[in-house]
Amino acid sequence: MNTKSFIGENSYSCKVCGSSFTRKQCLAIHMRTHTGEKPYSCEVCGSSFTHKETMVNHMRIHTGEKPYSCEICCSSFTHRQTMVQHMRTHTGEKPYSCEICGYSFTRKPQLVIHMRTHTGEKPYSCEVCGSSFTEKRSMLRHMRTHTGNKQYSCEICGSSFKNKNDLAIHMRTHPEEKPYSCEVCGSSFTRRNNMLQHMRIHTGEKPYSCELCKSSFTRKPGLVSHMRTHTGEKPYSCEVCGSSFTQRINMLQHVQTHTGEKPYSCEVCGSSFIRKPGLVVHMRTHTGEKPYSCEVCGSSFTQKSHMLQHMRTHTGEKPYSCEVCGSSFTQKHHMVQHVRTHTGNKPYSCEVCSTSFTDKQTMVIHMRTHTGEKPYSCEICGSSFTKKINMLRHVRTHTGEKPYSCEICGTSFTKKTYLLRHVQTHTEKKPYSC
Repeated sequence: MNTKSFIGENSYSCKVCGSSFTRKQCLAIHMRTHTGEKPYSCEVCGSSFTHKETMVNHMRIHTGEKPYSCEICCSSFTHRQTMVQHMRTHTGEKPYSCEICGYSFTRKPQLVIHMRTHTGEKPYSCEVCGSSFTEKRSMLRHMRTHTGNKQYSCEICGSSFKNKNDLAIHMRTHPEEKPYSCEVCGSSFTRRNNMLQHMRIHTGEKPYSCELCKSSFTRKPGLVSHMRTHTGEKPYSCEVCGSSFTQRINMLQHVQTHTGEKPYSCEVCGSSFIRKPGLVVHMRTHTGEKPYSCEVCGSSFTQKSHMLQHMRTHTGEKPYSCEVCGSSFTQKHHMVQHVRTHTGNKPYSCEVCSTSFTDKQTMVIHMRTHTGEKPYSCEICGSSFTKKINMLRHVRTHTGEKPYSCEICGTSFTKKTYLLRHVQTHTEKKPYSC
């Protein structure tokens, strides 16, 4: 077959699809896309390729060679194109833009997938139940719910997982080499880039800023996730129930509520957790460690979020407001519970007497009136209580502690209600009438 056709000087044309080339060799290589010919084979695993260059790139998987390096952070890559894409994380360049909403991306495949959020296209379908997906990997991950296949195995302990991300999370439970250390606190990391990002905790540097509200972040993914609070975009969906999330990690954690998988276990009491941070925080109940301290009064806490909530008792900040009556609260879940006083919604019911409650904790405490359980005990006299706050108040009868002080005369009290009643003696307020 004479495949040469002179469209221009030294121009070669494909008679199958009409593509043209300046060199005969390029046409010959192109024809393999039609014939399926793959003349180049990997000597290690036998994979075959249409291009010699593709085979050479593939060989680096076996040799570990990464000849392309980033001049900024020294990360290395097996492919030049991958290094070029990586450089955009430093330059901020996003050459691929969505014509509908203006979102831009560093890679063209990301734009193609994003466009499906506008078109609704879901080109990948499950052969078993017919569910359709925007991404091939989502479809493959879903297929494992039918086959039970766990193709990702841990080389250290043999545990197997349905998806690569779960294996990556599991691998962190095994000790590994961390050659990069923080000179300030000594924390170590497997990658230099992670160490450099960690250093910003000490320097306070937040190079990524939101153009809408001026919030700033130490890492670019933090800014990307934050922007979704403005756009409302939730690109990650649960394949089981359809719930959508702004962050992939939140979606993965949610999926585990369906599978029941809790890969992180406490070696002391056997409690298991969906996420490693949950295990880390739990361990402090055994060690007594409270690494977060209040700069005002010195109170210490096991979790940073608890310390930040406590700080509001000093600053008076109440960032969560009720849209109905305007009442403000220091914690979001307090505001959510309050809103139920307007809606009348009481989603938590007692299984014994059917009494319903606006919040779960109140229902749990109520259940103790049926079971007689008193989980909080005084270490001094052994008295037990249904509520922790009652136990803490009781302990003060032994210690003599009076943590609530009047700012006017200095008189101190064991309970906050006693202090509030006392303060009225200074204001001459008389709220009770005959």
